[in-house]
Amino acid sequence: MTAEKVSLTGEKETLLITLYAKAGESRLPDTLLRDRFAAEAVSRIDYDFSRLMIDRDLMIGVAMRAHILDGWTRDFIARHPDATVLHLGCGLDSRIFRIDPAPNIRWFDLDYPEVVALRRKLYPERDGCSLIGSSVTDPNWLADVPADRPAIIVAEGLFPYLPADEVPKLLRRLTAHLPSGELVFDGYSRFGLALISWQPSVRVTGARLHWAINDPRELETEVPRLKLLTEVPAYDPEAYDPRQIARLSWAARLAIYAFAAAPVLGRIGWLLRFRF
Repeated sequence: MTAEKVSLTGEKETLLITLYAKAGESRLPDTLLRDRFAAEAVSRIDYDFSRLMIDRDLMIGVAMRAHILDGWTRDFIARHPDATVLHLGCGLDSRIFRIDPAPNIRWFDLDYPEVVALRRKLYPERDGCSLIGSSVTDPNWLADVPADRPAIIVAEGLFPYLPADEVPKLLRRLTAHLPSGELVFDGYSRFGLALISWQPSVRVTGARLHWAINDPRELETEVPRLKLLTEVPAYDPEAYDPRQIARLSWAARLAIYAFAAAPVLGRIGWLLRFRF
Protein backbone atom coordinates (compact mmCIF):
# COMPACT_ATOMS: atom_id res chain seq x y z
CA MET A 1 0.00 0.00 0.00
CA THR A 2 1.40 3.39 -1.02
CA ALA A 3 1.90 5.83 1.85
CA GLU A 4 0.09 9.16 1.62
CA LYS A 5 2.50 12.06 1.29
CA VAL A 6 1.63 14.86 3.71
CA SER A 7 2.83 18.43 3.18
CA LEU A 8 1.17 20.64 5.78
CA THR A 9 2.51 23.76 7.45
CA GLY A 10 1.59 26.11 10.27
CA GLU A 11 -1.61 25.43 12.15
CA LYS A 12 -2.57 22.70 9.66
CA GLU A 13 0.57 20.74 10.56
CA THR A 14 -0.40 20.72 14.25
CA LEU A 15 -3.12 18.18 13.45
CA LEU A 16 -0.29 15.68 13.04
CA ILE A 17 0.74 16.31 16.66
CA THR A 18 -2.61 15.19 18.03
CA LEU A 19 -2.88 12.31 15.57
CA TYR A 20 0.56 10.93 16.41
CA ALA A 21 0.04 11.46 20.15
CA LYS A 22 -3.25 9.54 20.10
CA ALA A 23 -1.75 6.82 17.94
CA GLY A 24 1.26 6.51 20.24
CA GLU A 25 -0.87 6.40 23.37
CA SER A 26 -3.03 3.72 21.79
CA ARG A 27 0.03 1.51 21.36
CA LEU A 28 0.85 1.64 25.08
CA PRO A 29 -0.12 -1.47 27.06
CA ASP A 30 -2.29 0.60 29.43
CA THR A 31 -3.90 2.73 26.71
CA LEU A 32 -6.85 4.95 27.59
CA LEU A 33 -8.10 5.71 24.07
CA ARG A 34 -7.57 2.36 22.33
CA ASP A 35 -7.62 4.34 19.09
CA ARG A 36 -6.59 1.76 16.49
CA PHE A 37 -7.81 3.99 13.67
CA ALA A 38 -5.30 6.70 14.62
CA ALA A 39 -2.52 4.11 14.83
CA GLU A 40 -3.41 2.73 11.40
CA ALA A 41 -3.59 6.23 9.89
CA VAL A 42 -0.09 7.09 11.13
CA SER A 43 1.27 3.92 9.53
CA ARG A 44 -0.15 5.03 6.17
CA ILE A 45 1.27 8.57 6.19
CA ASP A 46 4.57 9.54 4.58
CA TYR A 47 5.82 12.11 7.10
CA ASP A 48 8.78 12.39 9.46
CA PHE A 49 6.93 12.36 12.78
CA SER A 50 10.23 12.43 14.71
CA ARG A 51 10.54 16.15 13.94
CA LEU A 52 7.53 16.80 16.21
CA MET A 53 9.42 15.47 19.27
CA ILE A 54 6.32 13.91 20.86
CA ASP A 55 7.14 12.10 24.09
CA ARG A 56 5.11 9.72 26.26
CA ASP A 57 3.86 12.52 28.55
CA LEU A 58 2.44 14.45 25.61
CA MET A 59 0.79 11.30 24.28
CA ILE A 60 -0.90 10.66 27.62
CA GLY A 61 -1.88 14.32 28.09
CA VAL A 62 -3.51 14.50 24.65
CA ALA A 63 -5.31 11.21 25.31
CA MET A 64 -6.67 12.48 28.64
CA ARG A 65 -8.01 15.63 26.96
CA ALA A 66 -9.62 13.65 24.14
CA HIS A 67 -11.12 11.16 26.58
CA ILE A 68 -13.01 13.90 28.44
CA LEU A 69 -14.29 15.48 25.23
CA ASP A 70 -15.31 12.03 23.97
CA GLY A 71 -17.16 11.42 27.23
CA TRP A 72 -19.10 14.67 26.96
CA THR A 73 -20.00 13.81 23.38
CA ARG A 74 -21.19 10.32 24.35
CA ASP A 75 -23.23 11.79 27.18
CA PHE A 76 -24.95 14.27 24.85
CA ILE A 77 -25.74 11.54 22.31
CA ALA A 78 -27.18 9.35 25.07
CA ARG A 79 -29.51 12.18 26.10
CA HIS A 80 -30.33 13.13 22.50
CA PRO A 81 -30.53 10.00 20.32
CA ASP A 82 -31.45 12.17 17.31
CA ALA A 83 -28.50 14.51 17.78
CA THR A 84 -26.28 16.32 15.31
CA VAL A 85 -22.55 16.24 16.07
CA LEU A 86 -20.55 19.08 14.54
CA HIS A 87 -16.82 18.32 14.79
CA LEU A 88 -14.98 21.55 13.96
CA GLY A 89 -11.36 21.45 12.82
CA CYS A 90 -11.51 17.67 12.92
CA GLY A 91 -8.06 17.23 11.41
CA LEU A 92 -7.28 13.51 11.23
CA ASP A 93 -8.95 12.77 14.53
CA SER A 94 -10.90 9.49 14.54
CA ARG A 95 -13.41 10.60 17.17
CA ILE A 96 -16.38 9.20 15.26
CA PHE A 97 -14.79 5.75 15.28
CA ARG A 98 -13.90 5.94 18.97
CA ILE A 99 -17.44 6.97 19.92
CA ASP A 100 -19.08 4.70 17.34
CA PRO A 101 -22.51 6.42 17.29
CA ALA A 102 -25.64 4.80 15.89
CA PRO A 103 -26.31 5.51 12.18
CA ASN A 104 -29.23 7.82 13.05
CA ILE A 105 -26.79 10.28 14.67
CA ARG A 106 -26.01 12.94 12.09
CA TRP A 107 -22.27 13.70 12.22
CA PHE A 108 -20.30 16.40 10.37
CA ASP A 109 -16.49 16.47 10.21
CA LEU A 110 -15.23 19.89 9.09
CA ASP A 111 -11.73 21.00 8.11
CA TYR A 112 -9.76 22.56 5.26
CA PRO A 113 -10.39 20.93 1.85
CA GLU A 114 -6.91 19.38 1.69
CA VAL A 115 -7.37 17.87 5.16
CA VAL A 116 -10.77 16.45 4.24
CA ALA A 117 -9.25 14.98 1.06
CA LEU A 118 -6.62 13.24 3.20
CA ARG A 119 -9.28 11.94 5.60
CA ARG A 120 -11.07 10.34 2.66
CA LYS A 121 -7.90 8.40 1.80
CA LEU A 122 -7.15 7.29 5.36
CA TYR A 123 -10.52 6.48 6.89
CA PRO A 124 -13.47 4.39 5.66
CA GLU A 125 -16.80 5.97 4.86
CA ARG A 126 -19.29 5.91 7.69
CA ASP A 127 -23.09 5.94 7.64
CA GLY A 128 -24.44 9.22 8.97
CA CYS A 129 -21.12 11.07 8.60
CA SER A 130 -20.67 13.95 6.15
CA LEU A 131 -17.35 15.66 5.42
CA ILE A 132 -17.22 19.41 4.81
CA GLY A 133 -14.08 20.88 3.26
CA SER A 134 -13.85 24.52 4.31
CA SER A 135 -12.12 26.96 6.58
CA VAL A 136 -14.11 27.00 9.80
CA THR A 137 -14.26 30.82 9.66
CA ASP A 138 -15.98 30.84 6.24
CA PRO A 139 -19.66 31.48 7.03
CA ASN A 140 -20.94 29.70 3.91
CA TRP A 141 -20.36 26.09 5.03
CA LEU A 142 -23.00 26.35 7.75
CA ALA A 143 -25.72 26.22 5.08
CA ASP A 144 -24.87 22.51 4.68
CA VAL A 145 -25.80 21.79 8.31
CA PRO A 146 -29.56 21.33 8.93
CA ALA A 147 -30.92 23.20 11.95
CA ASP A 148 -33.62 20.75 12.97
CA ARG A 149 -31.96 18.77 15.80
CA PRO A 150 -30.16 19.40 19.08
CA ALA A 151 -26.44 19.59 18.37
CA ILE A 152 -23.13 19.21 20.13
CA ILE A 153 -20.24 21.26 18.77
CA VAL A 154 -16.81 19.73 19.42
CA ALA A 155 -13.63 21.75 18.89
CA GLU A 156 -10.41 20.12 20.12
CA GLY A 157 -7.18 22.04 19.63
CA LEU A 158 -8.85 24.53 17.27
CA PHE A 159 -9.93 27.84 18.76
CA PRO A 160 -6.47 29.02 19.96
CA TYR A 161 -5.23 28.96 16.35
CA LEU A 162 -8.06 31.14 14.99
CA PRO A 163 -7.83 34.94 14.79
CA ALA A 164 -8.98 36.33 18.13
CA ASP A 165 -11.98 38.17 16.71
CA GLU A 166 -13.17 35.18 14.67
CA VAL A 167 -13.97 32.83 17.58
CA PRO A 168 -16.88 34.80 19.10
CA LYS A 169 -18.20 35.58 15.60
CA LEU A 170 -18.12 31.88 14.72
CA LEU A 171 -19.87 30.91 17.95
CA ARG A 172 -22.57 33.54 17.49
CA ARG A 173 -23.25 32.16 13.99
CA LEU A 174 -23.41 28.60 15.24
CA THR A 175 -25.67 29.31 18.20
CA ALA A 176 -27.97 31.42 16.02
CA HIS A 177 -28.24 28.66 13.42
CA LEU A 178 -28.65 25.63 15.68
CA PRO A 179 -31.78 25.27 17.85
CA SER A 180 -30.13 24.04 21.06
CA GLY A 181 -27.23 21.98 22.29
CA GLU A 182 -23.79 22.08 23.83
CA LEU A 183 -20.32 23.32 22.96
CA VAL A 184 -17.20 21.50 24.21
CA PHE A 185 -13.62 22.63 23.64
CA ASP A 186 -10.23 23.35 25.18
CA GLY A 187 -9.36 26.97 25.96
CA TYR A 188 -6.30 28.72 27.39
CA SER A 189 -5.37 32.01 29.00
CA ARG A 190 -2.82 34.31 27.39
CA PHE A 191 -0.15 32.81 29.62
CA GLY A 192 -1.35 29.35 28.61
CA LEU A 193 -0.97 30.25 24.93
CA ALA A 194 2.58 31.40 25.59
CA LEU A 195 3.44 28.08 27.20
CA ILE A 196 1.91 26.11 24.34
CA SER A 197 3.79 28.24 21.81
CA TRP A 198 7.06 27.18 23.42
CA GLN A 199 6.33 23.47 23.22
CA PRO A 200 8.87 21.95 20.81
CA SER A 201 6.18 20.12 18.85
CA VAL A 202 4.28 23.36 18.20
CA ARG A 203 7.35 25.52 17.58
CA VAL A 204 8.64 23.25 14.83
CA THR A 205 5.40 23.72 12.85
CA GLY A 206 5.67 27.51 12.93
CA ALA A 207 2.03 27.72 14.04
CA ARG A 208 0.84 30.86 15.82
CA LEU A 209 -1.76 30.97 18.58
CA HIS A 210 -4.11 33.92 18.89
CA TRP A 211 -7.37 33.38 20.78
CA ALA A 212 -7.17 33.35 24.57
CA ILE A 213 -9.84 33.09 27.25
CA ASN A 214 -8.75 34.29 30.69
CA ASP A 215 -12.10 33.56 32.36
CA PRO A 216 -14.55 31.02 30.89
CA ARG A 217 -17.50 33.24 31.77
CA GLU A 218 -16.17 35.90 29.41
CA LEU A 219 -17.72 33.88 26.62
CA GLU A 220 -21.21 34.22 28.10
CA THR A 221 -20.96 37.96 27.52
CA GLU A 222 -19.52 37.71 24.02
CA VAL A 223 -21.94 34.98 22.92
CA PRO A 224 -25.15 35.57 24.91
CA ARG A 225 -26.79 32.21 24.11
CA LEU A 226 -23.91 30.32 25.77
CA LYS A 227 -24.13 29.33 29.44
CA LEU A 228 -21.21 27.66 31.20
CA LEU A 229 -21.94 24.13 32.44
CA THR A 230 -18.56 22.60 33.27
CA GLU A 231 -14.97 23.75 33.55
CA VAL A 232 -12.17 21.26 34.06
CA PRO A 233 -8.85 22.99 34.84
CA ALA A 234 -6.15 21.61 32.57
CA TYR A 235 -3.69 21.20 35.44
CA ASP A 236 -5.93 20.08 38.29
CA PRO A 237 -4.95 16.53 39.31
CA GLU A 238 -8.28 16.08 41.10
CA ALA A 239 -10.14 16.57 37.81
CA TYR A 240 -8.67 13.42 36.30
CA ASP A 241 -8.61 9.72 37.07
CA PRO A 242 -5.60 9.26 39.41
CA ARG A 243 -4.64 6.17 37.44
CA GLN A 244 -4.04 8.40 34.42
CA ILE A 245 -1.99 10.92 36.41
CA ALA A 246 0.12 8.00 37.66
CA ARG A 247 1.02 7.09 34.07
CA LEU A 248 2.90 10.36 33.62
CA SER A 249 6.59 10.78 34.37
CA TRP A 250 7.57 12.05 37.81
CA ALA A 251 8.56 15.41 36.27
CA ALA A 252 5.15 15.82 34.61
CA ARG A 253 3.33 14.85 37.82
CA LEU A 254 5.42 17.35 39.78
CA ALA A 255 4.58 20.10 37.28
CA ILE A 256 0.85 19.34 37.50
CA TYR A 257 0.80 19.54 41.29
CA ALA A 258 2.94 22.69 41.26
CA PHE A 259 0.60 24.38 38.77
CA ALA A 260 -2.47 23.32 40.76
CA ALA A 261 -1.00 24.85 43.92
CA ALA A 262 -0.48 28.28 42.32
CA PRO A 263 -3.75 30.19 41.67
CA VAL A 264 -2.41 31.98 38.59
CA LEU A 265 -0.86 28.87 37.05
CA GLY A 266 -3.87 26.74 37.91
CA ARG A 267 -6.07 28.85 35.64
CA ILE A 268 -4.08 28.80 32.42
CA GLY A 269 -6.29 26.32 30.61
CA TRP A 270 -9.55 24.41 30.77
CA LEU A 271 -11.73 21.84 29.11
CA LEU A 272 -15.04 23.67 28.83
CA ARG A 273 -18.65 22.69 28.28
CA PHE A 274 -21.36 25.25 27.52
CA ARG A 275 -25.03 24.85 26.69
CA PHE A 276 -27.08 27.03 24.37
